[in-house]
Amino acid sequence: MLTRRRFILGSAGLSLLRTPSFSHGAAANDNVFTLGVGSGCPRADRVVLWTRLAPSPLAGGGMGLGDEQVRVRVCRDPGMTDAIIDALALAPADEGHSVHFHALGLEPGREYWYQFYIGDQVSPIGRTRTAPGSISSEPVRIALASCQAYETGYYAAYRDMAEQLPDLVVHVGDYIYEGGAGGPERLRQHRGPEIQTLWDYRNRWAQYKMDPQLQAAHAASPWLFSPDDHEIDNNWAGYTPQDPERQTDLEFRVRRWSALRALYEHAPLEHRPTLSTVDSRLHSTLRLFDSFDFGRQLRLVLLDTRQYRSDQVCSQAFPSAPHCEARLDPGITMTGAKQEQFLATQLATSSARWNVMAQQVWFNRYRYPDNEYNMDQWDGYASQQARLHSRLTDPRLSNPVVLSGDWHIGCASDIPRDLADPQSPAGAVELAATSISSNCPWAGAVEAALPDNPQVRYLSGNRRGYVLMDFDDTALRSQYRLVDDPTRADSAVSADIELMVEAGRRGFAG
Repeated sequence: MLTRRRFILGSAGLSLLRTPSFSHGAAANDNVFTLGVGSGCPRADRVVLWTRLAPSPLAGGGMGLGDEQVRVRVCRDPGMTDAIIDALALAPADEGHSVHFHALGLEPGREYWYQFYIGDQVSPIGRTRTAPGSISSEPVRIALASCQAYETGYYAAYRDMAEQLPDLVVHVGDYIYEGGAGGPERLRQHRGPEIQTLWDYRNRWAQYKMDPQLQAAHAASPWLFSPDDHEIDNNWAGYTPQDPERQTDLEFRVRRWSALRALYEHAPLEHRPTLSTVDSRLHSTLRLFDSFDFGRQLRLVLLDTRQYRSDQVCSQAFPSAPHCEARLDPGITMTGAKQEQFLATQLATSSARWNVMAQQVWFNRYRYPDNEYNMDQWDGYASQQARLHSRLTDPRLSNPVVLSGDWHIGCASDIPRDLADPQSPAGAVELAATSISSNCPWAGAVEAALPDNPQVRYLSGNRRGYVLMDFDDTALRSQYRLVDDPTRADSAVSADIELMVEAGRRGFAG
């Protein structure tokens, strides 16, 4: 088991801390903040602040073997003059010199600005926002993003997202892609072959996070993040890789541990990954599922549908496969029993006006011709899908909303009360984001199946972008904000459609 490190060395209220000098690795005049700053996991009284020291970001980081101390300041103003926290934090070498500073004792529902310092280096200034207090009913603005393949598009969507200043960004996976460098037709190329080791994963994360528009979105708002498959290996499930014939059980377990470590090192997360040995086999985990309250307005439950998932039991034909009885097996799971019970408890105890389940893959049933389904989505785990469906459509649950990603297709749909009857009255709604930059060559097959899916209210498979949502007392108003030209970093971004769900109603209006 890895030792849990205490890394906050200072505390709120310190006002005259010495700016740390370099003890190892990079020279004092190197730019160590090449990967920007970010915040995440906002609570009413705290938030996690992140950066990673990386003067040579594409060569392992370049900070050497020793730990470093970093000064962090949190202020009430963007000019960084009214400090409420001035402290030291540790950037451990064995965590890639990443910093995860838990800023405590903050006021609910307000903006803060933060900055890191080491030697003569000063990071960009980041903006964050705490969640509203327990009695607040103030509106909440959330941006939903997923699937940002570096090689196939630029990140104009993130520039627009930063300008919208959401209270929270929810990223539901495929932040990086594990594949090797593509051909010369790519807009920009991955460095090196398919990633396997901790060194590889660190460099791939760094390549993505060096993008200035992605850095702007991280600096503008706090994030929640839960990965899908490409952060480790395409279509992996639990301890099963996509291609077990090409990597042994031990090799994939080491690879999974390396990928989870790199993920933690590059995201503002509350929990560290852990490693243990059970029955002579390596077991790694990174606690990502959790619940976040935004006053009385909204409860958001974030799920992880990869670490605890049963392997796909049916054919992996793409984009859909014929029905098989195994997908009805009540013993297969997307989330594992512990996480499913956590979700059930959070929904059952919620008094929020809006109840949001954010996770990776399409939840609503989507029918393809000849009784086919996509088996890597919830349709491949039909018994658990039905159990969660009954909880989400329970009339005692206020205003249920499902957020999804994965499929590179924007899709807004009513979730029918009867999953077997897509024309039955709506019991909840689902907003599935299109991709930030990843292409969708299967869009035609999905669009061809649209006549068999009358529950779908909006579908767009060939446009890149994200979803912007505003929750208030009266309604959820959402926009699919799409990029005009994903091959241009300076592309315009605009709303393709605006959709509304009235509070107290179970489906989209109009």
